[in-house]
Amino acid sequence: MRPQSTLRRSVRVLVAAGALAATVGLAGCGGTDTPAAKGGTPTGSASVGPVLTVVDPWVKTADSGMSAAFGTLRNDSDSELTVVSAASTVSPMELHEVVMDGGKMAMRPKPGGFVIPARGTHELKPGADHLMLMDLKAPIRAGEQVTVTLMLKDGRTVAFTAPAKPFAGGNETYVPSGSPSPMTHG
Repeated sequence: MRPQSTLRRSVRVLVAAGALAATVGLAGCGGTDTPAAKGGTPTGSASVGPVLTVVDPWVKTADSGMSAAFGTLRNDSDSELTVVSAASTVSPMELHEVVMDGGKMAMRPKPGGFVIPARGTHELKPGADHLMLMDLKAPIRAGEQVTVTLMLKDGRTVAFTAPAKPFAGGNETYVPSGSPSPMTHG
C-alpha cells in the first residue's frame, strides 16, 4: 500500500468518525425540549393526544325548549385554542355569552367563540359563557348523560359527556334570530 493512499483512507475514517460522533452528540443534546419529552406528540404523528379537556361538565335538566352545558375548558397545549362551535344529538347548539342589556341579563351568541389561553382555562357557567342547547328533541332528566362535541378553530374536535343536574338559577332572556318574542333560559 502506498503511503499517500493510507493517509487518504485515515482522513476518510477520521471524517466519518467525527460525523458519527457529532450526530450522536446532537441526538443526545435533545434533552427535555423535544415534544415527546414534554408529554406532547412529535410533529408528523398520526396520533394527537388531548389538547383540550372539559373538567366537571354538567348539563341543566329541562323538559323542553332550551338547556345549557357548563364546565371548565382546560387547554393543555402550548398554543391558544378557540372553540368555534358545538354539536349534540339531543339538540342544535350555539356558543353563548351573557351580557347586560337594558338593565337585564341577556344571552347572545359569543362572537369569535371561546378562547382558551395556552396552558390555561375558560370557565363555562350559569350567567356567563355557556354551551346552549337550543331546541331539545326530548326532555333531559337528572342523571342522564349528554354527549357534546366541540369544534376547534384548527379543525380538531373534542367530545365529552356531561351528567344532567337540576338547576334553578340563570333566567336570562334570549331572542333568537327571526323571533318576535324573547325566550327564558334558567
